[in-house]
Amino acid sequence: MSLSTTARRPVLADLIVRPTDRARALALDAALVVAGATFVAALAQVEVPLWPVPITGQTLAVVVVGAALGARRGAAALVTYLLAGLAGLPVFAGFTGTIAAVAKPSFGFVLGFIVAAFVAGWFAERAWDRKPLLAFVGFVAASAIPFVFGIPYMAFILNVVGGGSFGISEILAFGLWPFVVGGLIKAAIAAVLIPAAWAGVRAVDRSKNA
Repeated sequence: MSLSTTARRPVLADLIVRPTDRARALALDAALVVAGATFVAALAQVEVPLWPVPITGQTLAVVVVGAALGARRGAAALVTYLLAGLAGLPVFAGFTGTIAAVAKPSFGFVLGFIVAAFVAGWFAERAWDRKPLLAFVGFVAASAIPFVFGIPYMAFILNVVGGGSFGISEILAFGLWPFVVGGLIKAAIAAVLIPAAWAGVRAVDRSKNA
């Protein structure tokens, strides 16, 4: 299946009956974006103990929201989530939210969530979210995006802003290696949930046509 030329396919959110009136259609998209941001905020508070570090539900929510809403709405949902947290709403992990989060070493990962949701949505728009194996590959790719932003941001905050002298091996030990297993688990969970939702949709369609 081509990554670049495949036409956009409907995502789960596209199955909602859209109003013919443009204003109402935009209102529906806005509601979906807010719902996506709320879902991410809720799962950001979920923590499952696991060695070597606990798994939070945040990245799982990012991937699910991106796949369910599509690239643009998914990214918009994460922008909304980011702005809500910076405005002071307790949406970040640990029920935190403040403009001061920009100075935290982990803030780069939150920035990366926006692109991760877009990538998950992009794969979903190519129907990769309908089969577990393809979904897993696409969701692993999306789950890797926050590290592309988060690791350099962490190094900048710790070394430039904080005056530290952490080497790349230490930065990776802080911000990458402990999260690899959890990231794969969350990608696998999403690769079960989203194709299962599509299977449910197909089952409903078959029952209607029977």
